[in-house]
Amino acid sequence: MARPWFKRFPFGQSRLGRLIFGLNLLGLVILVIGALVLSDLRRSLIVTQIKSLTSQAELMAEVIAEVSTEGEPQPHLEPENAVFVLSRFIPAGQRARLFDDKGKQLLDSYPLSDTIDVHALAPARLPGEPPPKDKTSKREALRQAAEQQLRTEVMMALSGSESATVRANERGVKIVSVSIPLKRVKEVLGVLTIEGGDVDKIVQAQRLAMLPFILIAFGVTMLSSLLLTWLVSRPIQRLSAAADSVRMAQTRAISLPDLEARRDEIGVLARSLESMTDTLWRRMEEIDRFAADVSHEIKNPLTSIRSALETLPMVKNEAAKEKLLAVINQDVRRADRLITDISNASRLDAELSRDTPRTVEIGALLEDVISLYQQSHIAGEVSVDFKRTLTPAASKVSGREGPLGQVFRNLIDNARSFSPPGGEVRVRLEHSGLDPALPLSIVLEDDGPGIPEDNLETIFQRFYTSRPKGTSFGRNSGLGLSISRQIIAAHGGRIWAENRKDAAGNVIGARFCILLPSVY
Repeated sequence: MARPWFKRFPFGQSRLGRLIFGLNLLGLVILVIGALVLSDLRRSLIVTQIKSLTSQAELMAEVIAEVSTEGEPQPHLEPENAVFVLSRFIPAGQRARLFDDKGKQLLDSYPLSDTIDVHALAPARLPGEPPPKDKTSKREALRQAAEQQLRTEVMMALSGSESATVRANERGVKIVSVSIPLKRVKEVLGVLTIEGGDVDKIVQAQRLAMLPFILIAFGVTMLSSLLLTWLVSRPIQRLSAAADSVRMAQTRAISLPDLEARRDEIGVLARSLESMTDTLWRRMEEIDRFAADVSHEIKNPLTSIRSALETLPMVKNEAAKEKLLAVINQDVRRADRLITDISNASRLDAELSRDTPRTVEIGALLEDVISLYQQSHIAGEVSVDFKRTLTPAASKVSGREGPLGQVFRNLIDNARSFSPPGGEVRVRLEHSGLDPALPLSIVLEDDGPGIPEDNLETIFQRFYTSRPKGTSFGRNSGLGLSISRQIIAAHGGRIWAENRKDAAGNVIGARFCILLPSVY
């Protein structure tokens, strides 16, 4: 099934990323829509203003052409009549100008109106303050520019074409201007120009109309900020406070059910932190138990050595002394074995985390390990036989060769120690159908007395030993199977023990089974 299009982008792969992106985009979209709508509104208002002025100017131009022109067949404009007629029909709030056929201005309604041009006075100067810069040149430049634009508009109308533009007047204020030619028998006798100074009002109305969009965008941005604070910042602060409480040993683990139920990255972070702290606490408890077990196991040989040393001066019989010395020697070897295995066990986690997993061919590794036992085999000792049914390509795993080799050596040594003299340890590498995720199977079988049913799981605990009679005391620390299970678990596999039975149900040996994930 194809991924949704938005998940192809970095923000689309994150629920919080999509939320942040969407909320911020929403405010921008509102502003863009508002700008587009108001731009259309401004254009429509200006077009409406131009149409209104054009209709008024055409009507007034027809009246002036009808009333104020004389002469046949060459009509001409009577300026006095035209001025009289125009002065009676000037619309309120508008400025009308009348030009003859040469472009000379005959009438300007602005001086005739009651409008008073108001300008703010310059602020009073303090003593010693330099005079303000002269603004006369600026006003003159504005006037000249306005006259030039007006002249261009009038010339276009004298050519017989109507002209409608948005331009600036002498004060720099934008106005809508319409120029209509005065025609009589297709002769252009003059030009009527009407100006409406409503563009600034239109712009002001546009700005006021933009205000709701600005307020909505501001509200959306504030809402998005509050949501992001509530959904992101506050939960992270809570997680930080929970982590600090764990660090200060006030609580055992992070537990925030309302955050763990969330299906976004905050929920993932909360669950990960809880799992991490729980794992750390379990590891700390494991270390405490390990330290207690180590202390107990080391005390046993030390206590025995101290007792033998205290007894030795009091023994006069040489045979008894030799026996006590033998006990001391055994206890020393036992303590040495314990310290060595404890050191290996304590370094195991660091070694597993430090080594980079590589592809290991289990068949070749087993052959190398077993060949050492076969080369050093002496008549009467327990032999080791290896059988494989998998090709090298099918027996590859991703792991660490050293620790895996240590597992196989521990299991073979354990099986040989329980097998009778002249017995055999059989190792098989085959495919397993027990778990599709763990298709690689390694099975080790011996001909020993088997394992008590109650101890099939106990034997994997640290320092647990149950040796057959006649086995040298102190040769086993009880850590081998525990280390083996730890290594197999680190490789994503399983290891367990079971008894071999004959047809009658009698135990005829022990079997250790290992399942590992295959690379292929």
